[in-house]
Amino acid sequence: MRLTVVDLSVRYRGHAALDAVALEARGGEVLALIGPNGAGKSSLLRAVAGLQRHGGTVRIDGATTGPVGFLPQDHGARAALTVMETVLLGRRRALGWRVPEAELARAADALRRLGIAKLAGRLLGELSGGQRQMVMLAQVLAAEPAVLLLDEPTSALDIRHVLSLLTLVRELTAASGLVTLVAIHDLNAAARFADRVALLKDGRLLAEGAPREVLTEARIAEAYGVAAHVHAAPDGHVAISPCRAID
Repeated sequence: MRLTVVDLSVRYRGHAALDAVALEARGGEVLALIGPNGAGKSSLLRAVAGLQRHGGTVRIDGATTGPVGFLPQDHGARAALTVMETVLLGRRRALGWRVPEAELARAADALRRLGIAKLAGRLLGELSGGQRQMVMLAQVLAAEPAVLLLDEPTSALDIRHVLSLLTLVRELTAASGLVTLVAIHDLNAAARFADRVALLKDGRLLAEGAPREVLTEARIAEAYGVAAHVHAAPDGHVAISPCRAID
Protein backbone atom coordinates (compact mmCIF):
# COMPACT_ATOMS: atom_id res chain seq x y z
CA MET A 1 0.00 0.00 0.00
CA ARG A 2 1.18 3.52 -0.73
CA LEU A 3 0.03 7.04 0.11
CA THR A 4 1.09 9.60 -2.49
CA VAL A 5 0.86 13.35 -1.97
CA VAL A 6 1.52 15.56 -5.00
CA ASP A 7 1.74 19.38 -4.96
CA LEU A 8 -0.31 19.57 -1.75
CA SER A 9 -1.18 23.16 -0.88
CA VAL A 10 -3.32 24.60 1.91
CA ARG A 11 -4.15 28.26 2.38
CA TYR A 12 -5.80 30.05 5.31
CA ARG A 13 -7.06 33.55 4.46
CA GLY A 14 -4.36 34.02 1.87
CA HIS A 15 -1.58 32.52 4.01
CA ALA A 16 0.10 29.42 2.61
CA ALA A 17 0.15 26.79 5.36
CA LEU A 18 1.43 24.23 2.83
CA ASP A 19 3.06 25.02 -0.48
CA ALA A 20 3.40 22.31 -3.16
CA VAL A 21 4.44 19.52 -0.78
CA ALA A 22 5.12 16.15 -2.41
CA LEU A 23 5.90 12.94 -0.53
CA GLU A 24 5.14 9.24 -0.35
CA ALA A 25 4.38 7.01 2.62
CA ARG A 26 4.62 3.25 2.26
CA GLY A 27 2.66 0.53 3.98
CA GLY A 28 4.47 -1.04 6.91
CA GLU A 29 6.59 2.04 7.63
CA VAL A 30 6.22 4.96 10.04
CA LEU A 31 6.76 8.39 8.48
CA ALA A 32 7.35 11.13 11.05
CA LEU A 33 6.43 14.71 10.18
CA ILE A 34 8.78 17.06 11.98
CA GLY A 35 9.38 20.80 11.92
CA PRO A 36 8.88 23.91 14.06
CA ASN A 37 5.52 25.29 15.12
CA GLY A 38 3.56 26.49 12.11
CA ALA A 39 5.51 24.32 9.67
CA GLY A 40 2.32 22.75 8.28
CA LYS A 41 2.35 19.32 9.93
CA SER A 42 -1.25 19.42 11.18
CA SER A 43 -2.51 20.94 7.93
CA LEU A 44 -0.91 18.09 6.00
CA LEU A 45 -2.55 15.46 8.20
CA ARG A 46 -5.96 17.13 7.98
CA ALA A 47 -5.68 17.35 4.20
CA VAL A 48 -4.80 13.65 3.93
CA ALA A 49 -7.70 12.83 6.27
CA GLY A 50 -10.08 14.70 3.96
CA LEU A 51 -10.89 17.30 6.61
CA GLN A 52 -9.13 20.26 5.00
CA ARG A 53 -9.71 21.84 1.59
CA HIS A 54 -6.50 21.71 -0.39
CA GLY A 55 -4.86 21.94 -3.77
CA GLY A 56 -2.94 19.09 -5.32
CA THR A 57 -3.76 15.41 -4.97
CA VAL A 58 -3.83 12.77 -2.24
CA ARG A 59 -3.96 9.19 -3.48
CA ILE A 60 -4.11 5.92 -1.58
CA ASP A 61 -3.22 2.89 -3.70
CA GLY A 62 -3.80 -0.70 -2.74
CA ALA A 63 -6.02 -0.11 0.31
CA THR A 64 -7.76 -3.36 1.18
CA THR A 65 -9.27 -2.71 4.60
CA GLY A 66 -10.49 0.13 6.74
CA PRO A 67 -10.83 3.90 6.40
CA VAL A 68 -8.37 6.64 7.26
CA GLY A 69 -7.92 6.82 11.04
CA PHE A 70 -7.10 10.33 12.30
CA LEU A 71 -6.17 11.31 15.87
CA PRO A 72 -6.04 15.12 16.10
CA GLN A 73 -4.34 17.13 18.82
CA ASP A 74 -7.71 18.36 20.12
CA HIS A 75 -10.01 15.36 20.01
CA GLY A 76 -12.97 16.92 21.84
CA ALA A 77 -13.56 13.85 24.03
CA ARG A 78 -16.95 13.74 25.75
CA ALA A 79 -16.45 13.53 29.49
CA ALA A 80 -19.88 11.90 30.05
CA LEU A 81 -18.93 8.76 28.11
CA THR A 82 -17.16 5.75 29.57
CA VAL A 83 -13.90 4.59 28.06
CA MET A 84 -15.58 1.55 26.44
CA GLU A 85 -18.36 3.70 24.95
CA THR A 86 -15.76 6.07 23.54
CA VAL A 87 -13.80 3.28 21.86
CA LEU A 88 -17.01 1.81 20.42
CA LEU A 89 -17.64 5.12 18.67
CA GLY A 90 -14.72 4.18 16.47
CA ARG A 91 -16.89 1.34 15.15
CA ARG A 92 -20.01 3.45 14.60
CA ARG A 93 -20.13 2.62 10.89
CA ALA A 94 -20.59 -1.06 11.76
CA LEU A 95 -23.01 -0.64 14.68
CA GLY A 96 -26.76 -0.34 14.99
CA TRP A 97 -28.73 0.26 18.15
CA ARG A 98 -27.37 -2.91 19.73
CA VAL A 99 -23.67 -3.63 20.11
CA PRO A 100 -22.74 -7.19 19.03
CA GLU A 101 -20.42 -9.19 21.24
CA ALA A 102 -17.82 -9.21 18.47
CA GLU A 103 -17.68 -5.41 18.51
CA LEU A 104 -17.31 -5.34 22.29
CA ALA A 105 -14.46 -7.81 21.95
CA ARG A 106 -12.84 -5.69 19.25
CA ALA A 107 -13.00 -2.58 21.46
CA ALA A 108 -11.69 -4.51 24.46
CA ASP A 109 -8.78 -5.78 22.35
CA ALA A 110 -7.86 -2.22 21.34
CA LEU A 111 -7.80 -1.21 25.00
CA ARG A 112 -5.77 -4.28 25.90
CA ARG A 113 -3.15 -3.58 23.22
CA LEU A 114 -2.66 -0.10 24.65
CA GLY A 115 -2.44 -1.41 28.21
CA ILE A 116 -5.53 0.46 29.44
CA ALA A 117 -8.13 -2.32 29.64
CA LYS A 118 -8.63 -1.60 33.35
CA LEU A 119 -10.02 1.84 32.43
CA ALA A 120 -12.93 0.44 30.38
CA GLY A 121 -15.65 1.34 32.89
CA ARG A 122 -14.25 4.74 33.88
CA LEU A 123 -15.69 8.04 32.67
CA LEU A 124 -13.44 10.09 30.40
CA GLY A 125 -13.82 13.05 32.73
CA GLU A 126 -12.12 11.05 35.48
CA LEU A 127 -8.97 10.41 33.46
CA SER A 128 -5.74 12.33 33.07
CA GLY A 129 -4.90 14.01 29.78
CA GLY A 130 -2.45 11.24 28.93
CA GLN A 131 -4.99 8.52 29.68
CA ARG A 132 -7.60 10.23 27.49
CA GLN A 133 -5.06 10.43 24.67
CA MET A 134 -4.52 6.66 24.90
CA VAL A 135 -8.30 6.08 24.88
CA MET A 136 -8.73 8.15 21.73
CA LEU A 137 -5.95 6.19 20.03
CA ALA A 138 -7.78 2.98 20.99
CA GLN A 139 -10.90 4.43 19.35
CA VAL A 140 -8.98 5.08 16.13
CA LEU A 141 -7.41 1.60 16.14
CA ALA A 142 -10.77 -0.08 16.77
CA ALA A 143 -11.91 1.17 13.34
CA GLU A 144 -9.13 -0.92 11.77
CA PRO A 145 -7.84 1.86 9.48
CA ALA A 146 -5.69 1.31 6.43
CA VAL A 147 -4.05 4.72 6.95
CA LEU A 148 -3.18 5.95 10.44
CA LEU A 149 -2.65 9.69 11.00
CA LEU A 150 -1.48 10.82 14.44
CA ASP A 151 -1.08 14.50 15.33
CA GLU A 152 1.21 14.90 18.35
CA PRO A 153 -0.01 11.66 19.99
CA THR A 154 2.62 11.83 22.77
CA SER A 155 2.12 15.46 23.83
CA ALA A 156 0.31 14.57 27.08
CA LEU A 157 2.24 11.39 27.93
CA ASP A 158 5.04 10.73 30.38
CA ILE A 159 8.27 9.22 29.09
CA ARG A 160 7.27 5.62 29.84
CA HIS A 161 3.99 5.92 27.97
CA VAL A 162 5.71 7.73 25.09
CA LEU A 163 7.97 4.70 24.65
CA SER A 164 5.07 2.26 25.01
CA LEU A 165 2.80 4.08 22.57
CA LEU A 166 5.40 4.63 19.85
CA THR A 167 6.63 1.05 20.16
CA LEU A 168 3.05 -0.17 19.73
CA VAL A 169 2.44 2.13 16.75
CA ARG A 170 5.59 0.86 15.07
CA GLU A 171 4.68 -2.79 15.73
CA LEU A 172 1.08 -2.38 14.50
CA THR A 173 2.27 -0.54 11.40
CA ALA A 174 4.70 -3.29 10.48
CA ALA A 175 2.37 -6.18 11.34
CA SER A 176 -0.71 -4.77 9.55
CA GLY A 177 1.01 -2.99 6.67
CA LEU A 178 -0.50 0.33 7.72
CA VAL A 179 0.47 3.64 6.18
CA THR A 180 1.31 5.63 9.31
CA LEU A 181 2.07 9.35 9.50
CA VAL A 182 2.96 10.84 12.88
CA ALA A 183 3.41 14.57 13.48
CA ILE A 184 5.81 14.89 16.40
CA HIS A 185 8.00 17.54 18.03
CA ASP A 186 10.36 15.17 19.84
CA LEU A 187 13.24 14.72 17.39
CA ASN A 188 14.82 11.93 19.42
CA ALA A 189 11.55 9.98 19.41
CA ALA A 190 11.24 10.54 15.65
CA ALA A 191 14.80 9.31 15.12
CA ARG A 192 14.20 6.21 17.22
CA PHE A 193 10.77 5.09 16.05
CA ALA A 194 10.30 6.40 12.51
CA ASP A 195 11.51 4.57 9.44
CA ARG A 196 11.61 7.87 7.56
CA VAL A 197 11.14 11.53 8.48
CA ALA A 198 9.83 14.50 6.52
CA LEU A 199 11.16 17.88 7.67
CA LEU A 200 8.84 20.84 7.06
CA LYS A 201 9.38 24.57 7.48
CA ASP A 202 7.01 27.40 6.54
CA GLY A 203 4.79 25.00 4.63
CA ARG A 204 7.58 23.59 2.45
CA LEU A 205 9.32 20.23 2.53
CA LEU A 206 13.00 20.77 3.34
CA ALA A 207 14.09 17.14 3.37
CA GLU A 208 12.72 13.59 3.46
CA GLY A 209 14.50 10.32 4.10
CA ALA A 210 15.96 8.12 6.81
CA PRO A 211 16.42 9.85 10.20
CA ARG A 212 20.21 9.72 9.88
CA GLU A 213 20.03 11.48 6.49
CA VAL A 214 17.59 14.23 7.50
CA LEU A 215 18.47 14.99 11.12
CA THR A 216 21.79 16.69 10.53
CA GLU A 217 23.16 19.64 12.46
CA ALA A 218 22.90 21.87 9.38
CA ARG A 219 19.25 21.02 8.70
CA ILE A 220 18.25 21.40 12.34
CA ALA A 221 19.85 24.83 12.35
CA GLU A 222 18.04 25.75 9.13
CA ALA A 223 14.62 24.53 10.23
CA TYR A 224 14.60 25.37 13.94
CA GLY A 225 17.23 28.10 14.36
CA VAL A 226 18.97 25.92 16.94
CA ALA A 227 22.56 24.76 17.20
CA ALA A 228 22.49 21.06 18.06
CA HIS A 229 24.93 18.22 18.51
CA VAL A 230 23.91 15.15 16.49
CA HIS A 231 25.57 11.92 17.56
CA ALA A 232 24.99 8.19 17.84
CA ALA A 233 23.17 6.89 20.90
CA PRO A 234 24.60 3.76 22.60
CA ASP A 235 22.05 1.61 20.75
CA GLY A 236 23.00 3.10 17.38
CA HIS A 237 20.05 5.42 16.86
CA VAL A 238 20.61 9.06 16.00
CA ALA A 239 20.47 11.32 19.06
CA ILE A 240 20.01 15.09 19.07
CA SER A 241 21.24 17.34 21.88
CA PRO A 242 20.07 20.96 21.45
CA CYS A 243 22.77 23.42 22.54
CA ARG A 244 21.58 27.00 21.97
CA ALA A 245 19.30 29.17 19.91
CA ILE A 246 20.90 30.79 16.87
CA ASP A 247 20.37 34.55 16.71
